[in-house]
Amino acid sequence: MRKRIAVIGTGANGAAIAASMTRAGVDVTCIEQWPAHVDAILRDGLTVNSPSGQTVTRLSAINLCDVATLREPFDIVFVVVKGYDTRWACELVVPLLKSDSLVVGVQNGMTLDDMTDVVGAHRTVGCVIEVAANMFDPGIVNQQTGMWFAIGSEDASVQRRLSDVSDVLSAAGDVEIVEDIRSSKWMKLVANAAELVTSAILDLPLLEAIALPGMHAFMTETGKEAGRTAVALGHRIVPIFGMADIDTSSPDAFATELLDRVLTDYSLPDTRTTVLQDWMKGRRAEIEEINGLIVREQARLGGHVPANEITLRLALQIEAGTLTAGPHLAERLSAALK
Repeated sequence: MRKRIAVIGTGANGAAIAASMTRAGVDVTCIEQWPAHVDAILRDGLTVNSPSGQTVTRLSAINLCDVATLREPFDIVFVVVKGYDTRWACELVVPLLKSDSLVVGVQNGMTLDDMTDVVGAHRTVGCVIEVAANMFDPGIVNQQTGMWFAIGSEDASVQRRLSDVSDVLSAAGDVEIVEDIRSSKWMKLVANAAELVTSAILDLPLLEAIALPGMHAFMTETGKEAGRTAVALGHRIVPIFGMADIDTSSPDAFATELLDRVLTDYSLPDTRTTVLQDWMKGRRAEIEEINGLIVREQARLGGHVPANEITLRLALQIEAGTLTAGPHLAERLSAALK
């Protein structure tokens, strides 16, 4: 019997994943919180513009308010919402899960524990994603690079079933099954800490932001602090993004090379990070879930992470409307290293 798949959260990443799986013949239902996006998908299909061309895919899509009308359970649910939306998104689909359904968190940040609390360890799959994509108009995704995924579970019974997830997710990109998903998620956090919020504070595409005086060193240090925190918490330095040859000898070496390779392999001149995209849309971004997490964990360990601390402080001020993002903040960021 063909598996029933749901994707909750069909922004740029979720929608592109859903479209790829649908084109591969997978039975996919999109669950989305932006009504205009659902309307556009149902009316015109989902358009994905990528380096290989344009595709238009007819998708099954519903609004959040219509989830209660569904009766048939799903075999796999991909949760592709912001990290701060994880708990309610998982709660929303609990009535549509079977005892052996799998719930896959395709997200930034450390959402494994929230997912486990809601759906149980016997259903939880963690996922790391790397892609450059954006969506500013309903029904239209601009995907600038290919997708890469790492999936894993902390439950042995789920780990043995990950091929079920890989079989459908591979329609969207390269998939690796990893043994230590929590460490892999932390390695993605190293990349995210370095570039997502920092470049958004400067209100610039990533490559322009990091070219400002002092910013390459600052972003690198922000990633190094994240890597050191991961190791202090007992996590391992492991390759991600398919970079099998990356230097894993120390958190500093890893963070330095990872940032440079993200700039080379996943960044175009107009690539804006997801945090900057959120701010451009007037939305709250994943600040506490990225740099905030590193600050909190390091404080719990009794330490300090100056680059992440100033990043968190300025970003929260920008979201509160008491500070204006822009290149003029580069000096305040880099001053934290002096």
